[in-house]
Amino acid sequence: MKNNIDKSHLFQDLRAIIGEKNILTTKWSKLPYCKGWRYGKGEALAVARPGTLFEIWKIIQICVDLDIIVIMQAANTGLTGGSTPYGDDYDRPIIVINTMRVSHIHIIDDGKQIVGLAGSTLFGLENKLASYGREPHSVIGSSCIGASIVGGICNNSGGALVKRGPAYTELALYAQINAEGELVLVNELGIDLGNTPKEILTRLQDQDYSADEIQFPNKLASDNEYQERVRNVDADTPARFNADKRRLHGASGCAGKIAVFAVRLDTYPIPERNQVFYLGTNNSNVLGKIRREILSNFKNLPTSGEYLHRDCYDAAKKYSKDTFIAIEKMGPSFIPKLFEFKRIVDLIAEKLSFLPNQFSDRLMQFISKFFPNHLPQRMEEYREMFEHHWIIEMSGEGIDEAKAYFDEFFKKNEGDFFECTEREAKKAILHRFVAASALGRYYAINQNKFESILSMDIAFPRNEKDWFEILPKEIDDSFEMKLYYGHLFCHVLHHNYVVKKGVDTEELTQKLLKTYEDKGAEYPAEHNVGHEYFAKPSLSSFYKKLDPTNAFNPGIGKTSKKKYWK
Repeated sequence: MKNNIDKSHLFQDLRAIIGEKNILTTKWSKLPYCKGWRYGKGEALAVARPGTLFEIWKIIQICVDLDIIVIMQAANTGLTGGSTPYGDDYDRPIIVINTMRVSHIHIIDDGKQIVGLAGSTLFGLENKLASYGREPHSVIGSSCIGASIVGGICNNSGGALVKRGPAYTELALYAQINAEGELVLVNELGIDLGNTPKEILTRLQDQDYSADEIQFPNKLASDNEYQERVRNVDADTPARFNADKRRLHGASGCAGKIAVFAVRLDTYPIPERNQVFYLGTNNSNVLGKIRREILSNFKNLPTSGEYLHRDCYDAAKKYSKDTFIAIEKMGPSFIPKLFEFKRIVDLIAEKLSFLPNQFSDRLMQFISKFFPNHLPQRMEEYREMFEHHWIIEMSGEGIDEAKAYFDEFFKKNEGDFFECTEREAKKAILHRFVAASALGRYYAINQNKFESILSMDIAFPRNEKDWFEILPKEIDDSFEMKLYYGHLFCHVLHHNYVVKKGVDTEELTQKLLKTYEDKGAEYPAEHNVGHEYFAKPSLSSFYKKLDPTNAFNPGIGKTSKKKYWK
């Protein structure tokens, strides 16, 4: 990395904007912002933590003037390392701008829409909307770990809810660096906020606008076509995936190639009635048949449909137990604090050579052994009986529709179902959610025994009937453990693998990806490419159009890190 600028002068200028305590320059203080949640790390000159939108603008302007790379970052909860530096082969110095202090959320149109500023969180939005009887795009998963609203939009995040598709909007306010290297402000928010960057950003920050200044242009604030799309079970393309050209627009899918100040999004009414059905079978084709029939024939689409393989059920029960109990007892709001505590513990452990790597995981796993079994009896009975588990949630009139269907279906097909009590429903959904952390915990405490882990995020074509993975023996023999879960109605599956010692992980990855491509699958499905996946030509072209000088988040999707993409 070239670094021929006057650091002391730069830091002085940054401190003048946001204060001493909000400019982090030591290795220790920068580390949580320069290391990915699960993947990737690199170096930055400094981490800036602005407190207003206009402060963000002024910091970016300094970076533009000094030819410094800008990496925009909110909660840094992504799984593919896309909001941190990656490696040390950049041609310019880097500043990370963390936006979490700018967390305002504005309610507009009686709660039917919201404006989320750069660092606002899904959990904060869920709480704010509750009094309006409405909810955001995502209500479990990312929300529980403190993920940001803007991050979901920038990454085309998927989510578990069948009717809603990827997080998407065409209404946003963002800064862009044009081909001439000039910083420009683009207001596509649909709110008249003035003319100059200072006026626009300050008025938005202060919510200094009237209802008359809010326009309702013919632009989407959600993927309103998704319900029709997911119902088309005979289509030979996936329902949703990260590089889908249909849903690349401005901030949506930008992956940090612009600086997003705010997004405007639709909200959704909270159903008055919900019912969770727990299904079990030993034949994956049974679940495939149910999926096709529900999506094709039901008047009411499910709220969600979360798949869990028995091996993943077992892994989550053992290795995600502490996370389950923490959420159940303390609530989702505790999870960001828990993960922050884990980060601090691990940072301290790195400095104390007598403590093992991943000390926080080892400690929490040890403590979890002393808690009793946290899963309901009927779920445990189904674990013994069935290999494949599917948790389907219905609402309103869809409850009776599903009950009648399942009663008839399982008279003629292998498997069974039960209607969850409220307690069972909460535990079933939570168990599926925490399954995502099981692989990381298992590897953290056993990493010396294995080569690596692989976490694949795959979208199968809507017409694919052989959705459950059966690998060639030469590939299958390379794995110590395979964990399968996902959003089965959307055909988005998460395949997590523990690789045996001595196996060439890169070669194995390419073989796996070839099996997905042979089925017409797309990847990643609902996470961003980050620094883990290659951006396909359509996606990299989108990035280049947004950021012609390659000043924002270079290298994303394994693209060039050089200025002007050279």
